[in-house]
Amino acid sequence: MAKQNSDSRRAFLRNSLGALAAFTIVPRHVLGRGFLAPSDQLTKAVIGTGGMGRGHFGYAGTRVVAICDVDRNHLKLAMDQLGDKGVKTFSDYREVITLPEVDIVHVATPPHWHGIIAADAARAGKDIWCEKPMTATIGEGKRLVEAVQQHGRIFRLNTWFRFEDRFYGMGTTVKPIKKLVDSGLLGWPLKVTVSKHTGFDWKFYWVGKTNLEAMPVPKELDYDMWLGPAPYRPYNAHRVHQTFRGYWDYDGGGLGDMGQHYLDPIQYFLGKDDTSPVSVEIDAPQQHPDAVGTWRRITYTYADGCQIILDGEGKDEKAAYIEGPKGKLYPGFRSDIPELEKKLAAFPDPAPQQTDFADAVKNRKKFALNEENGHRSCTLVNIGKIALRLNRNLKFDPVKQEFIDDAGANSLIYQPMRGSWTI
Repeated sequence: MAKQNSDSRRAFLRNSLGALAAFTIVPRHVLGRGFLAPSDQLTKAVIGTGGMGRGHFGYAGTRVVAICDVDRNHLKLAMDQLGDKGVKTFSDYREVITLPEVDIVHVATPPHWHGIIAADAARAGKDIWCEKPMTATIGEGKRLVEAVQQHGRIFRLNTWFRFEDRFYGMGTTVKPIKKLVDSGLLGWPLKVTVSKHTGFDWKFYWVGKTNLEAMPVPKELDYDMWLGPAPYRPYNAHRVHQTFRGYWDYDGGGLGDMGQHYLDPIQYFLGKDDTSPVSVEIDAPQQHPDAVGTWRRITYTYADGCQIILDGEGKDEKAAYIEGPKGKLYPGFRSDIPELEKKLAAFPDPAPQQTDFADAVKNRKKFALNEENGHRSCTLVNIGKIALRLNRNLKFDPVKQEFIDDAGANSLIYQPMRGSWTI
């Protein structure tokens, strides 16, 4: 069935892309009033209508015209929420991405599907709003970047802390943190510690179970399609829906769930959007090959000496969030630098960012958190996952985006996909 899925996927795209060309050369809004959505709204399809997907129906400037899920119960809950608005329902994303009336595809599936669906949507001429983590592997991220750029699409990764909203325990948005780092008042290089004491919960309740028994597949769920590119394993309710994060096949526990939320802003304020660490060191128990476990410490080091430390145990209750040779920054934007805010006022604000996704789509402007910098912050998550799974420290080449002298680690960059699924 997997091969049939992959073959029909290619057929869908091959037969439909020609018909879509008129819609994808330029945004629909510039083609004339006949092509405008009501109230100048962009139309979107949401793929994956579990809790996350249903929570994103109502973003300003967009209107849902199609939904897709492999679980009929999820589709029913979604339709009950949307009401009778002429929304089309599907169980196969390949049908959704070829709909000419869809401007944006919102990917809200488990992460093992993110890369394939988003890349196929780009090839079908759709702009993309994707949940975090951007992709389940480094290789999928590289392929997705290529697909988005080759087809001229606008891509948004849905973690917003680099540009708005209070950044967890820091008690502020990221903007003043970026301003502080850019000012040089803390010195260089910097060490950033991400732990419960600096305001960040690693959610270690997202762990898998190692003694799962096979269960009958619920009649409402297409389990083969839910698995998609992931290896076949007998169905158990703990593997899917709310608890899927506890299994390496689909995500990476608390690191997979929260890592990009926590780490993407760090890449931004350290100025690392176009690079990656040169090493990752781990302190963790041996991981189960299927079920994600916990870890004590993950340390990323960049070529210039900057470090990001993920503290799973939270042993250092007095750790600063950012520490440099000239000063420290603590949660609540507290610092050991006297009169910090007064000194900081003399420095320029960070450059403005494109944070309105609807405007980015309509005017073909690159979004603030896009396929390129999103891939780099997701790579932080994915190299951490690989180090944990192998239970060893790794050296990484940020230009080639591969591990140095480690065939085992490199084999996890492009993980095999089941059947003929491919990105």
